[in-house]
Amino acid sequence: MPQPFNKFKRYFKRKPAIQDILRETTAGGVVFRRNEKGEVEILLTQDAKDRWTIAKGHIEPGETPRQTAEREIQEETGLKEMNVMNHLGKTQFRYRRQNSLVLMTMHIFLVKALGDTDSLTKEDWMNGIGWFPFAKALDMVEYEGIEKLMLLASKQIRQEKL
Repeated sequence: MPQPFNKFKRYFKRKPAIQDILRETTAGGVVFRRNEKGEVEILLTQDAKDRWTIAKGHIEPGETPRQTAEREIQEETGLKEMNVMNHLGKTQFRYRRQNSLVLMTMHIFLVKALGDTDSLTKEDWMNGIGWFPFAKALDMVEYEGIEKLMLLASKQIRQEKL
């Protein structure tokens, strides 16, 4: 007679052990504009797993976090004109990639969209892109660290009347 534990073994497979730890750094921006009513809207992208977030990506050799934020926003959204303003802060998180533990540091900037802000072009791997009222964007973002920096961005936008 089989043991009860063996019956469930096939349903609860263990992941392979972590073999190495990787440290990676990315940068991106809380991109905002004001709509025709003067209300703040935030630009969000939807990744391949349907998670809404800000445009961001890995820092390339020789690039500063500010340069990376501008490049990644342009690549992921098609937005051509922007003012990369101040550094809002950074957030750190970790996740598993196959047999590695990735320790991620993400630098986030406040970015004002300029020019034609309606002409957006998402990258092929993305599921969506769009402008959302601030409160809705805050609810949609699925990363706690980004939410906190979005709140800081909102405060700066209000105080400086950007």
